[in-house]
Amino acid sequence: MTPLDRIDHLILRELQQDGRLTNQELADRVGLSPSPCLRRVRQLEQAGIIEGYRAVVSPKAVDLTITAFVRLRLASHEGSTVDAVEQRLRAIPHIVEAHLLAGDWDYLVRIVTPSFEEYEKLLREHLRAIPSLSSIDTTFAFAVTKPVSPLPLGTDTAG
Repeated sequence: MTPLDRIDHLILRELQQDGRLTNQELADRVGLSPSPCLRRVRQLEQAGIIEGYRAVVSPKAVDLTITAFVRLRLASHEGSTVDAVEQRLRAIPHIVEAHLLAGDWDYLVRIVTPSFEEYEKLLREHLRAIPSLSSIDTTFAFAVTKPVSPLPLGTDTAG
């Protein structure tokens, strides 16, 4: 795909705000007719720039009121160990994000559970069961001050 232009950035910005826009609504917002707009969206999808469409579900509404950020440190960084750890992390449904880090910690994971008791159970039965972990450090979030937001495409940094 050719480099993204201003219209591509506008399309991406609009779809990040509302992935349920009709093609006509999107075309109107970005100043295109429907056919070229749909063609561009399909190109963005085929190029892997648009990875998918999802509903944003309120954790509170589905009784997942506890959010924990957990830092993990590995005892070994051998390739097979790292692969096994990552496979285990992906298999735990309550882990909704996992990031490989540079620095003192190896992973940062975000876990959602309905209660502290459920978090403790997950810790005991799943995280501590990963044999190659040397440290686990948990921080609980009290509130969300900025929810997951659209990527800042084609904008200046805040100043």
